[in-house]
Amino acid sequence: MSVTDMTAIAIQGGKGPASALKAVRMPAPAPKAGEVLIRVRAAGVNRPDVVQRNGFYPPPPGAPDTLGLEVAGEVVQAAGRWKVGDRVCALLGGGGYAEYAVCDARHALPVPDGLSFEEAAGLPETVFTVYANVFEHGALRASETLMIHGATSGIGTTAIQMAKAAGARVIATARGADKAEAARRLGADVAVDATAEDFAEAAKAQGGVDVVLDMVGGDYFAKNLDALKTGGRIVYIAAQAGGEITVPIFRIMQKRAVITGSTLRPRDADEKARLAAEVERVVWPWVAAGQVKPQVDRTFPLAEAAAAHAHLEAGAHVGKVVLTAG
Repeated sequence: MSVTDMTAIAIQGGKGPASALKAVRMPAPAPKAGEVLIRVRAAGVNRPDVVQRNGFYPPPPGAPDTLGLEVAGEVVQAAGRWKVGDRVCALLGGGGYAEYAVCDARHALPVPDGLSFEEAAGLPETVFTVYANVFEHGALRASETLMIHGATSGIGTTAIQMAKAAGARVIATARGADKAEAARRLGADVAVDATAEDFAEAAKAQGGVDVVLDMVGGDYFAKNLDALKTGGRIVYIAAQAGGEITVPIFRIMQKRAVITGSTLRPRDADEKARLAAEVERVVWPWVAAGQVKPQVDRTFPLAEAAAAHAHLEAGAHVGKVVLTAG
């Protein structure tokens, strides 16, 4: 199948508010050797997209300038293990807000049976991020306790389910009683409304935590460390409340604490391929068994990407915001 042009979402002026996102016609991407061309049916909307739209978090070398880190759809030009017509979801370096996208064939995974394209589009960025940070960097094991901040975000709802599938306990924090209750319904053993309760005290009342997944940063660090068991790990994946912390070195020594973090997008193709294989081996059986199910908060047509970003930034969502492309 030959595709020459497509509708995609561009950032008018290169950066700006949500209203800067506009649907335009542009040339369709041409897959290189080892890449698949995907007819996009749905694309996940993620916080890094907002950061890029605001002029930060540039795409890695060789990636499209347009937004979109995860998609689901059908293969229209095949490579690797894939054939034309296969239903796949894929991790991208960019370019997902479009009718067509390309990716390294190794970074695509089969859409699990029973999932819609909208649900599958919410898997790659979140599942890869949680697996890499909670299970690899954070080394979470069965019977340990994970504390998740921002527990009703796309990452948070996924992390709750993956941790429970792995046999861990979960303490979830969220802003608001309704969001705390949503986290509890998803399987959190303890859910804390961080606007009304000290999450460190709540965690200590449960015996402390082994791993913290933090996308808040800022002054959460001191409380994270307070809640941490000896030998515990704090893993950062974002810093929405501030990227600078004061590190009490002796306290870290006393707790034998590990402070780490990572980003996903800049990793090289081979590393992403390794991670994709691990996700398919470990997490896809959980998805097939219904233990991990994407939580889609709301969908928007591709042309309404601006409204999707405004909805994400408003912060009332529980789970993923997804664009649909027909």
